[in-house]
Amino acid sequence: MTVCASCGQENLEIARFCLACGLPLEDADAPPREERRLVSVIFVDMVGFTSRAERLDPEEVQDLLRPYHDAVRREMESFGGVVEKFIGDAVVGVFGAPTAYGDDAERAVRAALTVRDTVAAMDEADPRLDLKVRIAVNTGEALVILNARPALGESMITGDVVNTAARLQTAAPVGGVLAGDETYRATRDAILYSPAPAVEAKGKEQPVPAWVALGEARKPGERTVAGPLIGRRHELEVLRGTWERVAAENAPHLVTIIGPAGVGKTRVGLEFAAMVKERGGRTVHGRSLPYRESTAYAALTFQLKQLCGLFETDSVETALKKLEDSVSTLLPSAEAREVTSHLGILLGLDPSGTVGDRESLFFSIRSFIEAVARDQPTMLVFEDLHWGDEAMLDLVELLAARLRDLPILVLALARPELLDVRPGWGGGLLAHTALPLRPLDAADATSLAAYRLAAYRLADSGGSDGVDRAADLAAVADGNPLFIEQLAAALAESGDPAASMPTTIRELIAARLDALPATERAVLLDAAVAGRVFWRGAIDRMAAEPDALSTALGQLERRELITRQTVSAFEGQQQYSFNHVLVRDVAYELLPRARRQERHHEAALFLEEVSGEFGEAGAALARHWRDAGNPSRAVEYFVSAAEMAERGWAKERAASLYREALQLISEDDGDRRREVTRRLALAEVASTHVLDARILGRRD
Repeated sequence: MTVCASCGQENLEIARFCLACGLPLEDADAPPREERRLVSVIFVDMVGFTSRAERLDPEEVQDLLRPYHDAVRREMESFGGVVEKFIGDAVVGVFGAPTAYGDDAERAVRAALTVRDTVAAMDEADPRLDLKVRIAVNTGEALVILNARPALGESMITGDVVNTAARLQTAAPVGGVLAGDETYRATRDAILYSPAPAVEAKGKEQPVPAWVALGEARKPGERTVAGPLIGRRHELEVLRGTWERVAAENAPHLVTIIGPAGVGKTRVGLEFAAMVKERGGRTVHGRSLPYRESTAYAALTFQLKQLCGLFETDSVETALKKLEDSVSTLLPSAEAREVTSHLGILLGLDPSGTVGDRESLFFSIRSFIEAVARDQPTMLVFEDLHWGDEAMLDLVELLAARLRDLPILVLALARPELLDVRPGWGGGLLAHTALPLRPLDAADATSLAAYRLAAYRLADSGGSDGVDRAADLAAVADGNPLFIEQLAAALAESGDPAASMPTTIRELIAARLDALPATERAVLLDAAVAGRVFWRGAIDRMAAEPDALSTALGQLERRELITRQTVSAFEGQQQYSFNHVLVRDVAYELLPRARRQERHHEAALFLEEVSGEFGEAGAALARHWRDAGNPSRAVEYFVSAAEMAERGWAKERAASLYREALQLISEDDGDRRREVTRRLALAEVASTHVLDARILGRRD
């Protein structure tokens, strides 16, 4: 029998999916699949439980713990977390593994706040329970066993992030949530915090900074928009022309703006909405939520509430009256009754009501939307549609296909994952525009970076130094507006351009990688070890499925993660490059050290086979052998590459390579160290003379 890691259900050996919960089943004999992950750990512990348990019968203890455990598990899982273990009255949950969603730290804190409120409500409902908890959330790197089975007691994560979460939990206020430093930095735009005293944690040299999470600063999925829109002139011109045609010709149209996280879809949508308002149109927004949706049509219900003037604070009676008035104003009484009934069910105002079939429900929705558009040209905005379920996607496509002779535009904003679920999205519609939103070009990205740096009042944000800094930041961010903003904020805080990548960026990229099919993801991780520029032959040596390599590389190029270059440094070898250096960096960091070493070894052997000379290949070989754990071969290549650089009078480059070699030479190898030290000194003297000559030349 195969036991499901998620729910503990026993399944027949031939089963691939759990009979109880439907999740994929892991082979119990499969070797551990390890990765380094950025995770957020939530630690929940009851206050005073040990002393209470001493006075209770074991069955009474179980009766107390079961509803508490069930409630905590339910809330964690509703936000996409995994319960890693139960330790008596303590519950440990993990966000970011085995799957990353891009906002895992935020999900963890929101889950912690919900657990806090749920336990408090349970305690208030039955004071005899005397449920009081302390909760902590901490974010950091961990080694994760992706195919671990927590339900069977198998540990999934290892790392200091877990220990620190436990220490923070002991310092959390009763009935409160305490967040660690990295969690706070990643979520402070979404969560309200108050500062807390640093925690003197056992085993830590320095006190651990901490903040008390108070509540949400914004709703899930909402974005804050600040500053001017830079770039996107072409996209806005396309959208303006489409709207003018819709409004003037009563020609319904579906527009899908598609692009990766952080590229600016929401900002373009807001700018377009302002343009529609200026031209006499009405815009209503709906968003598919990434978690805890109450209905399949959440995005539509947001829109219906806006159109009918409904508020979350309205009673059921008040909301129904508003709905009836809105529908009866727009539709004849014969139609209004059924439409009101169906929309009321959709909005959750009639829990006992049912709709005979989906076609009838969709017809009522369509009738109401058509009536709204007859009253005023309208744009329906569906944000984050990649998170919508099948029913929501069906509805959006149906509206776009069946609306006729009306001034209505359906605007969908989605990540590329939408096309994985619906490869033919909008393909059967004549009135459909797919508008890919790519990173900003170099000029616009630099302008945005300069604006962000100036906003943080960095000392040298102006002048040529400031321009160079902005250009460098824009290049590292690969033109992604959100990444530019996050990197600028990190630079303002640390003052160090080489500071570690912000958690928010790592989470988003990790989520994009986790959304890839397994074969494509594995190839991308192998390629990350091979380098920013890599060759097909190197990946051939690493690939677990060589026969699938061509297809995987093609798909990764289609997804705009890599590019096959037209010219290769090695004859007969296909040469590729990563489109985004940050994607390469995150992919590389996912691999445990042992697997990195294996792949560096294969990359070095490949380069030795295809390269007959040193130069740049020599430096690359040196670094691959170094990271493969072979310092002696690395030193050989570093020195050879430095010698070649010297012959070309690249003295600064030679000195840098000698320094890298010197770091790898054992203290016991005195002769070798003295020789390389001598060469380094000569190269440094020569490079100083070259620099002096340049300065004198500039003065002349």
